[in-house]
Amino acid sequence: MTGAATPAKVGAVVITMGNRPDELRALLDSVAKQDGDPVEVVVVGNGSPVPDVPEGVRTVELPENLGIPGGRNVGIEAFGPGGTDVDILLFLDDDGLLARQDTAELCRRAFADDGKLGIISFRIADPDTGVTQRRHVPRLRASDPMRSSRVTTFLGGANAVRTKVLAEVGGLPDEFFYAHEETDLAWRALDAGWMIDYRSDMVLFHPTTAPSRHAVYHRMVARNRVWLARRNLPAPLIPVYLGVWMVLTLARRPSRPALKSWFTGFKEGWTTPCGPRRPMRWRTVWRLTRLGRPPVI
Repeated sequence: MTGAATPAKVGAVVITMGNRPDELRALLDSVAKQDGDPVEVVVVGNGSPVPDVPEGVRTVELPENLGIPGGRNVGIEAFGPGGTDVDILLFLDDDGLLARQDTAELCRRAFADDGKLGIISFRIADPDTGVTQRRHVPRLRASDPMRSSRVTTFLGGANAVRTKVLAEVGGLPDEFFYAHEETDLAWRALDAGWMIDYRSDMVLFHPTTAPSRHAVYHRMVARNRVWLARRNLPAPLIPVYLGVWMVLTLARRPSRPALKSWFTGFKEGWTTPCGPRRPMRWRTVWRLTRLGRPPVI
């Protein structure tokens, strides 16, 4: 990380389908207002034209929708191989809004103070109520969203990543398209010795939504859960992890169509290529366990 005399360079990647131009403009304005050196921004049109953006914001328009990880990977490469033209990359949802003007400076300070910190997960809060949904706190003990802590995964549309992590372990898994791509990167980063923090003081305003609003949600959640295990877990843990998640899914009593879609995705996860397998070391399993989330849940 760059020393204190030379502030860390910060970039931001935003992917858009072009259907939220007002929200995108508000997000970009909130990035432009950040304290300290300006944050360079790249907006990726994921299979769609990019709406009008402020001067100085770079754009990339893709001919097809590559999915969330694929689009973000294109944004990473816009900052040089593995994003290494900058020291830190922010990944922000196009309908989000940075709540504070010191978020980029807080990121610079956090990474400078902790040489093993690789990823920061921001707190997501509803702009009207200030409420943070339980699912947006990336740990099992999620009842207090105002408590910052070490965690084992992060939120895809509200985070900061040290680009050295991407250079070392690679970017997001393109194959996933949607769901669990953050955990795949998080596990690889943790296995390489990096740490992840959830920071309640780094806030992205985002409207409260349900993930199941996406038509492909149940199928891709199940498929990618299997891929995640096949790619990253030691062989003995794969059936345990997937068995636990099957029980949890059934306990939530989804609708019959949702359950059918889930089992379709689960089967697809076993019968389709998932990318390279690089099982984490057992000491990483122990680290995840000590952090409060063993890789069986």
